[in-house]
Parts: sequence; structure tokens; C-alpha cells
Amino acid sequence: MTAKIEPDHTYDAGPTGCGELIMNLFLIMKKMRSGQVIKVISYDPGAREDIPAWCRLQNHLLLKREDEGKVSQYYIRKK
Repeated sequence: MTAKIEPDHTYDAGPTGCGELIMNLFLIMKKMRSGQVIKVISYDPGAREDIPAWCRLQNHLLLKREDEGKVSQYYIRKK
């Protein structure tokens, strides 16, 4: 059984497109401390490619992605 991840912050992006989603995520994470975790909720199917790629570019750790229908939840630890 996997341990439940308790996020420090939650960002519900809703149907926001990836350009705006990534910019908002960047601004939120800029205010977070290193090691904190954010949970991102997105209905945009493009986020399934864009968020992991953005995490790699920013050196943040994508801990987990959960998909439930059209909704995806991402748990990201700030570097």
C-alpha cells in the first residue's frame, strides 16, 4: 500500500489550458519553500504531457499522477 501524500498547497487549475496552467503553477511554486508538495488538479488532457516535462525542466520532483476519467491530479515536490 502506498503512503498517502499530504500536500502543503493545492492548485485546482480546472479546464485552464497548459500555457496559463504552467504560468500559474510557476508563480505559486515560487512562493513555496524547498521540499514542500503541491497538488495540482487539471481537466486539460495536455497537462498529462506538459506538467511532467515542466517538472523535469525545473528540476521539481513529480511524485505521483492520478487519473480519474478526464481529471488528473499531480503531486509535485519543489526542489
